Amino acid sequence: MTEQQTILIVEDEPDIAELIAYHLSRGGYRTNCVHSAQLAIDVTTRMLPDLLVLDLMLPDMDGLEVCRRLRRENATVHTPILIVSARGEEADIVAGLELGADDYVTKPFSPRVLLARVRTILRRKADSYDTDASHNQIILAEKQLVIDFDRYEVALHGSPVDLTRSEFEILRCLAKKPGCVRTRDQIITSMHGQEAVLTSRTIDVHMTALRRKLGAAGRLIKTVRGVGYRIEDSAVSFDT
Repeated sequence: MTEQQTILIVEDEPDIAELIAYHLSRGGYRTNCVHSAQLAIDVTTRMLPDLLVLDLMLPDMDGLEVCRRLRRENATVHTPILIVSARGEEADIVAGLELGADDYVTKPFSPRVLLARVRTILRRKADSYDTDASHNQIILAEKQLVIDFDRYEVALHGSPVDLTRSEFEILRCLAKKPGCVRTRDQIITSMHGQEAVLTSRTIDVHMTALRRKLGAAGRLIKTVRGVGYRIEDSAVSFDT
C-alpha cells in the first residue's frame, strides 16, 4: 500500500483552511493546518511535509518571506510550495515564483483546479526521484556547465549556481533537448502541467533572471523570435 502523502496548509482563515483540507482529504492526502507564518516554518522544518499550501496574507509575516526562508534552509529547500492567495496581480505571481514556489493559485479557486495543481506538483516531485540514473545529469559546453536533475543543482566550472526552482525547471526543459526550440507554452507545461495559467511574460521574466545568474553561459540560451527558446550545446567563452 502506498504511503499517504502529507500536505501542510498555511491559512489564517479557518473556513478556507477547512475547505482546502476537505478537498485534499477527499483526494487521498493527509492534511495538517497551521494559522501563522512562524508556525508554518517550524512545522515544515520538523515534519518535512510532501507539499506546503501557503497563503500570503498571514497575521505575523508575509507568506513570501515564509517561502524565502524555507528556500534558504537545506532541509526545506526542495519542499514543494503551492501559493494560494487572493493577491492575483502578475507582480505577486512572479514574486512568488521567483522566490521558489512551484505554482500559484488565486482565490477564489476551483477545488478541482486546486487538486489538479497539487497532483501535478507531487507527480513532478516523484518523477524527479524516478528518473533513470543514466539521464540524471546533462553536461553542456564541453563539460563547463553541468545540470544535475536529482540534486536540483547547476554547476559552472565546478562552482554552484543558485537558481530558484522555476529557473531550474526552465533550464531542465531546454537542456533535455539541446538545439531544439521549446515554445513558451511547452516550457510552462513542463514546469506546472497542463493546468498552468502562467503567462508568456512570466516565462520571459524567469528567462532574464536565469541568463543573468548563468553569466556568460547565459549566451547558450538563444531566443527564437516569435516562437520560444533553445539551448545550444557548444563551446562559448566563459572568461570574465
